[in-house]
Amino acid sequence: MRLHKFINNKNGLAGVIEALLLVALVSIIISTIQLVYIPEMMEQKEAEHMDQISNQFSTLKSMIELQAITNSSAPISTMITLGSREIPYFITAKSFGEISTIDNSNYKIKTLPASPNFPNGIPLTSIKYEAYNSYFVDQIYSLEGGGIIVKQPNGESVMRVDPSIYINDEPDLNIEFDLPIIVDVPGKNLTYGFEKCFVRTNWSKGNNEYMPNINSINISTQFPNAWNESLHNLLGDNVNYEKGKTYVKITKASKDINLNLKYYYIYVQIGHGWIK
Repeated sequence: MRLHKFINNKNGLAGVIEALLLVALVSIIISTIQLVYIPEMMEQKEAEHMDQISNQFSTLKSMIELQAITNSSAPISTMITLGSREIPYFITAKSFGEISTIDNSNYKIKTLPASPNFPNGIPLTSIKYEAYNSYFVDQIYSLEGGGIIVKQPNGESVMRVDPSIYINDEPDLNIEFDLPIIVDVPGKNLTYGFEKCFVRTNWSKGNNEYMPNINSINISTQFPNAWNESLHNLLGDNVNYEKGKTYVKITKASKDINLNLKYYYIYVQIGHGWIK
């Protein structure tokens, strides 16, 4: 009788040990997924979201240029995905984003001689998106002066898409610059979150300003490296370059500079859902 009880107890103990080992194995697998694979998946997910932002900003640029070409005041809404969601059933964090209009009086384009219509400098405005990622590196996208600029916290800014600048270097250096000037609507110029939002744009008015015999063009900007590289690509060796911490300057070299500025005002509203 005692031997029978001992065998039964031993079998029961073996079952408990098997259950504990099975639980431990499942815990190890879940922990490995949580600590190794989930961060990699979330990093990839946030990287894909940054690619999505790049495409959406390209669409936004195209819509603004289309409105300028057609002189259409009909509003167009472009969707921007602010962030990305967490993965269900695992411990993950959302990524967030902020989009706003920037009209900083320090950011200007100054010509010498000065522009008759903008004696204090031509406004250099922008629509700026800033990502607050949890796994992937944070990034800034800015639609500034008609170009799309990308910047990471510890890196130099890069012009992803050049502004609408066209040149003809025979016999003089003739520069044609299509410049959008962003005008925001108070109370609808910023939003933050992780969901989808809309940027509503509509053309207001525009004008041409021809400025011959320009000695220099100075661009005061938050992203001097991006503008410097873009101007080098667009203008080549036709001008002299100077880059500082907050500006890029081009000056006359061997050819006279003639600037044909085509500026237009774009009203912008930012908000979640459909904007009226």
